Amino acid sequence: MGDVHASIALGNPRRPELAPLPVSARADSGSLMLCIPASLAAALQLEQESLREVSVADGRRLQVPYVGPLRVDFQDRCCFVGALVLGDEVLIGAVPMEDMDLVVNPALQRLEADPRSPHLPHARV
Repeated sequence: MGDVHASIALGNPRRPELAPLPVSARADSGSLMLCIPASLAAALQLEQESLREVSVADGRRLQVPYVGPLRVDFQDRCCFVGALVLGDEVLIGAVPMEDMDLVVNPALQRLEADPRSPHLPHARV
């Protein structure tokens, strides 16, 4: 399976005067968090909450800024999350995908609403 990308919008709910930014995000259900480049964090004027230690695919451990909150919009669904400032592309991981009840459809290579709950996000609580 190749990379799955999705069109999402990211906004800063603390700065409603800033328009949400449309971005292409790589969907990776093997990653947990939303990751954004530093340029996007600056454009959205996101506040750094703390530093987080992360493990990357090659085994290295890094300390990176944790910023937020962010509003993530995908089609008719949204969630609010923090993000790790890391890399040069937007990566949407399992936490925001679960919050919006999204799944990666490998046959169609796209991110989509869970077919078991097509109209509203479902959460098991």
